[in-house]
Amino acid sequence: MPSSDSSVRRSIRVAGVVQGVGYRPFVYKLALKCDLTGWVLNDPEGVLIEVTGRPEEVRRFTEGLSTEAPPQARVTAVEVDDLPEVVPKPDGFTIRESRHNGVRTTIVPADSYVCADCRAELRDPADRRYRYPFINCTNCGPRYSIIRELPYDRAVTTMAGFTMCRPCALEYEDPLDRRYHAQPNACPDCGPRLLLADSGGETAAGEEALAAATAALSSGGIVAVKSVGGFHLAVNARDGEAVARLRTRKRRDSKPFAVMARDLDTVEGFAQVRPAEADLLLSPARPIVLLRKRSLALPEQIAPRNPNLGIMLPSAPVHHLLVDHPGLDTLVMTSGNISGYPIVYRNEDALAQLFGVADLILYNDRDIEVRVDDSIVRYSEHPDLAEPLVGFIRRSRGYAPYPVEVGTDLAPLVAYGAELKTTVALSSGSRVYVSQHIGDIKNDETFGAHRAAVGHLAGLHDLQPRHAAVDLHPQFRATRFAFQEQGEAFDQVVPVQHHHAHMASCMVENRLRGQAIGVIFDGTGYGDDGTIWGGEFLLGDYREARRVAHLRTVPLLGGDKAVTEPIRTGFALALDAFGETSAAVDAFPVLKILDEQQRHVFATMARRGINAPPASSMGRLFDGVAALLAITTRAEYEAQGPIELEGLLERDFTMAEAGERYRFGGNDQEIDPRPVIRALAADHAAGLDAATMSRRFHSAVVDMVVGRCHGLHESGTRQVVLSGGVFLNEFLLVNCMVELHKAGFDPHCHQQVPTNDGGISLGQIVVADARLGDNAR
Repeated sequence: MPSSDSSVRRSIRVAGVVQGVGYRPFVYKLALKCDLTGWVLNDPEGVLIEVTGRPEEVRRFTEGLSTEAPPQARVTAVEVDDLPEVVPKPDGFTIRESRHNGVRTTIVPADSYVCADCRAELRDPADRRYRYPFINCTNCGPRYSIIRELPYDRAVTTMAGFTMCRPCALEYEDPLDRRYHAQPNACPDCGPRLLLADSGGETAAGEEALAAATAALSSGGIVAVKSVGGFHLAVNARDGEAVARLRTRKRRDSKPFAVMARDLDTVEGFAQVRPAEADLLLSPARPIVLLRKRSLALPEQIAPRNPNLGIMLPSAPVHHLLVDHPGLDTLVMTSGNISGYPIVYRNEDALAQLFGVADLILYNDRDIEVRVDDSIVRYSEHPDLAEPLVGFIRRSRGYAPYPVEVGTDLAPLVAYGAELKTTVALSSGSRVYVSQHIGDIKNDETFGAHRAAVGHLAGLHDLQPRHAAVDLHPQFRATRFAFQEQGEAFDQVVPVQHHHAHMASCMVENRLRGQAIGVIFDGTGYGDDGTIWGGEFLLGDYREARRVAHLRTVPLLGGDKAVTEPIRTGFALALDAFGETSAAVDAFPVLKILDEQQRHVFATMARRGINAPPASSMGRLFDGVAALLAITTRAEYEAQGPIELEGLLERDFTMAEAGERYRFGGNDQEIDPRPVIRALAADHAAGLDAATMSRRFHSAVVDMVVGRCHGLHESGTRQVVLSGGVFLNEFLLVNCMVELHKAGFDPHCHQQVPTNDGGISLGQIVVADARLGDNAR
């Protein structure tokens, strides 16, 4: 043991999110505090430190690397190695230049909010950055959206073209300054500028641009605002006519809009905020949080027929400057895009595309390297849950591209995800880097964004995937692309059945081993038998899963048209339950909105299987029930019917009384919804209100899940995973978790990636890895 007067020399490797978050100046100050000598630097693996000093101070320093780290840092490992002492002992402590050679394993920091110090400066007339829309420091600001490669240095960001003035450079070079090596560091004299354009070509800059934007918003105008990861379309949320105008121009009649509020006090004026939800709103990620709205506080057009509001706090300095303006404390902030296309993030595209909706475009000359949508999260609690659930509806800004740690080394893979709500994923060791939300691959532009996301993630982490994982559907665009690349870019391409990927995704994020029961409910997924699945019970592991039960199929009348016209599925369900068209119409008078000719054609299609593929889809069952109860007969956006059907429950998770719940029929393999449809018809005829029928229906699905899992007791596993887009239904998810636990099962759901198709890519990675085996690693 060294004496108290002796010194020791250590090499320390720190891994995690430790670049671009003020970690080196933190290490510098901690070393001075502990009276240590040595150095610190960034390299592709993270942060490397060498220190010499008294043993107890080195120990205190080493512990502090995790316990006292900056707020944006995420330390995943601290490895310490002894080094021989040197003579003479080194003097002082220095921050060395970054090293660029080696394997890139450091984690890219996500985009972050405006910290309290920067907000104070933004509002201080005496500060040189007063009202500067690009204020930031090492504790906050853009990161992932501006990074081109690692290690994270200014020269490899979109700030490379801005040369710092002398005062900014002095801050940047001072280890004791809050802006030491803050790569986006700038001020009004040397940094990006705020710009504004109207459709006639008139332009403005700086305060003049901001004044024009706030004037337009105050008078009911629509302004496209360049944010951290792309453009938003903004209107005054308290102006119902402005909201209606935005809906008309964007051709979006019903889909809820997200809202940005000045601060938490403002939010509490129109939504109920629980402490944990407040923490999410105030977190550096600044996600959209689904909160229960207060009636009549904001125009109903913002989220029609929905008990929730999607609310966020400002995430960029320009947001603060907008909502600080009198009368503009709450803005609608919806994605700036043309319907069906990804969010616009380039200035030239915004100027070319968004004047079809916006009166003005407020932008800037700092480029965005990669588009990043807003994240959407939801907090759910129930007295019988072991712990509350925080789940992603969309995982993007503030969270991407943080990896999911799976606990075992994986083959070098890229996963191309699903066709809708897609993400991509790449594996590296025991990490899976899941991209930000990309969207629906329906056009060349979105597929280009999909390809770009793969290239960006691979480039950042110096990954060279040797194999690809894709959806089993042979016509999916990404699947076809991967197979075209086989032999050139990839050794092997592994098709993964859609619902097995859902199951594996939930299993791996919960670190499950062995077999599990997968309860996988969604809209559509290509099944092993070539038909459309979506109401599945699977049994298996990462390598294989077999279908052990499923929902009885219903014909999708007109194929994809049944998704946008759920009255078609309602008709098919009623026809299946009652046998004849006349009986179906008598049971559900809403079917009279179909004329006699339509009903005849649909009945023929259903019976003969003409353009009516059978689907065992839980999502379509929810669609059909919402249509039969006259809640949503035509859908403007995906899952509108199920969302509005659940909305009638007002986020009250109380199950219907046991004797009042509907009951599914069926046998060991097939779950039959016809008894549920007949019971709905009886209650409808008796004049029961839609909210009560919705609760009985939802409760029936929960009971069916628990009962079917009981029926699989011979499998020998109690592990159950819940996945698929239908489990975005909060009532269904929470009650399935509660009731399965009460029944003796070990249920799990998603909390790291979305339960919808945004989590598919993670599952594809682990299934493909299991099938490829050790030789592929």
